[in-house]
Amino acid sequence: MASSALTGKLETDVEIKASPEQFHDMFSNKPHHLHHACNDKIQACDLHEGEWGKVGTIVNWSYVHDGKAKQVKDVIEAVDPDKNLVTFRMVEGDLMEEYKSFVVTLQVSPKSGGSGSVVHWTIEYERLHQGIDHPETLLQLAIDVSKDLDAHLTKPN
Repeated sequence: MASSALTGKLETDVEIKASPEQFHDMFSNKPHHLHHACNDKIQACDLHEGEWGKVGTIVNWSYVHDGKAKQVKDVIEAVDPDKNLVTFRMVEGDLMEEYKSFVVTLQVSPKSGGSGSVVHWTIEYERLHQGIDHPETLLQLAIDVSKDLDAHLTKPN
């Protein structure tokens, strides 16, 4: 990505109770089940082309951001089950009206000194122009989805 005032990178960590493998599995292999955990945020995730959990797979997402229904299509750029990492590059949809590029990576690691995990979210982006906000509200959406998914994964049967 070119270095300019239009490019940026946002990162955050979210502590969860679920295992790294459980959380990673939902985003890499079962994202079409995410709406069960947070249907107020993720409304649908559909396979457009390829196989769940495979690099090159194209996925359509329907989600709610700032109170509005949105759509995005992404390509899975990286999946590393050993590192519990997955990277998505957005290629079409509402985000591309404001961003020239938008890449989201999540990596889940065991929490040091205890049970649970830490989800590390990274958003790398290039805005189309200075009038576009940095995507802090999208980073907050990732945090909120993480918490909802964790509650879903760790709820008693």
